Amino acid sequence: MAAVTAGPGVTDAVTGVANAWYSGTPMLLIGGRHMLRQELKGGLQEMDHPRLFGSVTAWSATAWQIERLADYVATAARHAFTGRGAPVFLDVPMDVQFDMVEESAVSWPSGYRANRLRGLDPETLDAVVEALAAAERPMIFAGAGPRGDQPFPLRELAEALGAPTFLNSRARGALGFDHPLLGRHARSVAFAGCDLVLALGVDWDFRTKYGETVASDATVVQVDADPTKIGWNRTADIGVVADPATAVAQLVAAADRFGRDGMSSWAKEVLDEDAARQAEAEAQAEDDSVPVMPQRFGRDVARFFGPDAIVAVDGGDIVSTTAKWLQVSTPGHVLDPGPFGTLGTGAPFAIAAKVAFPDKLVGIVYGDGAFGFNGMEFDTMVRLGLPIIGVVGNDGVWANIKTIHRMFYPDRLVATDLGVRPYHAMVEALGGYGEFVEDPAEIVPALERARESGKPALVNVHLAETMRMSSNYSQ
Repeated sequence: MAAVTAGPGVTDAVTGVANAWYSGTPMLLIGGRHMLRQELKGGLQEMDHPRLFGSVTAWSATAWQIERLADYVATAARHAFTGRGAPVFLDVPMDVQFDMVEESAVSWPSGYRANRLRGLDPETLDAVVEALAAAERPMIFAGAGPRGDQPFPLRELAEALGAPTFLNSRARGALGFDHPLLGRHARSVAFAGCDLVLALGVDWDFRTKYGETVASDATVVQVDADPTKIGWNRTADIGVVADPATAVAQLVAAADRFGRDGMSSWAKEVLDEDAARQAEAEAQAEDDSVPVMPQRFGRDVARFFGPDAIVAVDGGDIVSTTAKWLQVSTPGHVLDPGPFGTLGTGAPFAIAAKVAFPDKLVGIVYGDGAFGFNGMEFDTMVRLGLPIIGVVGNDGVWANIKTIHRMFYPDRLVATDLGVRPYHAMVEALGGYGEFVEDPAEIVPALERARESGKPALVNVHLAETMRMSSNYSQ
């Protein structure tokens, strides 16, 4: 939940709400609003806020009555937790905020939203089980994770099916980073060769080339809480509106009907190819060049954060490089901006995570361009005493943009160079810990010193500029 002032406070929040919309994140945004008795009189920050949010919320409204405030919030929650989840907006006029009523006049709702997540009905469960049992080359592609403390036995399902498993978005961490069935590099290989893909809360959008790389004769079993995602861009042979985590638990309970001993030769081929690509990355990560090479950065940063940290990733190229190295092994512990691709999410996400989980190691991986959006939030971290550890992969350019410019306009590169700025010095000036790193051997020691400082920290790593395009789009 977030609360913002009227007018510019609300408009400043639009991008965050849009990001939550495309990520399927339940969120309540409460905004201020001008006084009811000044409606249409040109009062301070007078604006019809709910109209702004029509395309990026599940519900937006104004709380017109003080005695129904609790009911308005309940209505908002009902919409926020429908389907995948979505943001909602409620503004409250100033005079409604200041008004007083007897407590007995307040409507306190109960049982105001669904409290059971939809699973597979028996007939559908049988159909999915039969499809899994008949498949010779099955794979799993999961994007949805559990809600709260909900069980998500994806590891048990992957092992029963012996299937190469690829994770995206909130499902990252559902298999341990070193699990033998987890793929990180060869998803397109698996798509091209599979005869069945079990798609759990995923989008066939630009990140998956709209499903076009999935074998044309493969059976697609798609499970999603949002019915509008079923069959979007890629035909679903079995399209099921259900909560993916609930469906996974049901399938695990029925695993004796489709389970197999170990992985097939095809699965081994896919995962061997994945391991070969990982070995190539490992070889690149041994590079001791100065400035630091991106693979070296990704490997060493991932080693520092380890399997239990919560890591927010904020940027383009540097995030797509580092994400493949992260060892995070708990769903929801990699905080990415989702398909909307918003820059500037790292600090807000990390601040929220540290407040919610104060004993966890919480970090941010930045691109240098992304740091410019919300870098001043280190002031917030210092004021609140939140020892979050940020690390910037600083190559001094808008890398995605410069790559495109070089392809199409090599003779006129415009505004793509940022320079290697001393962002760490800004954090020091705000009262945090900052350090600049050029030697790759110093990345992990610098991060350790940042942690030992007990302060909000930023390690600013000078990267080599390379010609590369973010691989958020495909694998």
